[in-house]
Amino acid sequence: MNEARAAARYAKAILDFAVEKKKTDILEKDMRSIVETIGGSRELKEMLASPVLKGEMKKKALLSVFKGSDAITEGLFDLLLQNKRINLLNEVALKYIILNEDLKGEGVAFVTTAVPLSGELEKKVLKEVSKLTGNKIVVKNKVDKSIVGGFILRVGDLQYDASISNKLNTIKREFTKSI
Repeated sequence: MNEARAAARYAKAILDFAVEKKKTDILEKDMRSIVETIGGSRELKEMLASPVLKGEMKKKALLSVFKGSDAITEGLFDLLLQNKRINLLNEVALKYIILNEDLKGEGVAFVTTAVPLSGELEKKVLKEVSKLTGNKIVVKNKVDKSIVGGFILRVGDLQYDASISNKLNTIKREFTKSI
């Protein structure tokens, strides 16, 4: 099974359980903590992906790093360890956040640009994305000079790449195919 699909299924199951227990916001806080921590720690990523370390060692490390997490979050650790899918933890947490925001009618639009968005342009992006999704949206701007110009918009699982670097790569592929 595709890892992204597997992560989405785990996230959906955890969200359903959290809704039943009325703990969606508590779990979202835990999932955001997981995403931040794993995203900022190369060692933690490597530990989770390591086939050499036993599940019990990984579990102890996770419980230590995420001390104070809800019992449902700890149950997720157990479930992923039992199914030998603990390497999907970060992806499951990301999917949970997206699904929970959709459930609340909220969302985050990530806009990657070569230069920071002006206030006026950010308002235009916010208005258009809100129209498209029908949800309350928050725009987060990331600056990446490697895209040269244009933008990359990501809302949930959807991505629209209108960057100059993407267009140049497309032209390069078409040119090499025609030779």
